[in-house]
Amino acid sequence: MLSYPATIPLSSRTLNDLAHRIRQHRNQHRSRWRRLDPGRQALLALAHLRNGDTYTRLAAGFEIGVATAWRYVQEVIALLAAATGDLAAAAGRIRALAYAIDDWSPNARCCTHDAPLPN
Repeated sequence: MLSYPATIPLSSRTLNDLAHRIRQHRNQHRSRWRRLDPGRQALLALAHLRNGDTYTRLAAGFEIGVATAWRYVQEVIALLAAATGDLAAAAGRIRALAYAIDDWSPNARCCTHDAPLPN
């Protein structure tokens, strides 16, 4: 079980997915021994990104150096950025999935389609 001396509202799926990405990255680069395992590194990065905890506080909570905390968070940010793809592809996916409603009148139309909404 992973613990951190603060409450962070996030799902275990998010934590496990990020830990899996970190594990794959380490295996791909044949990374040597690290101070924190992938699960703890994921928790460290999510604590910083979600709560905005300082590197000093994170370093104290995880019993690592400030430079190590910074390096681990930056590594996770790079992994997440690489996983998102480019902005044009993301906008295309959003457009394909979006069904925003202009208004709630009976003649409302979907923004992505010209057909009237079903009653």
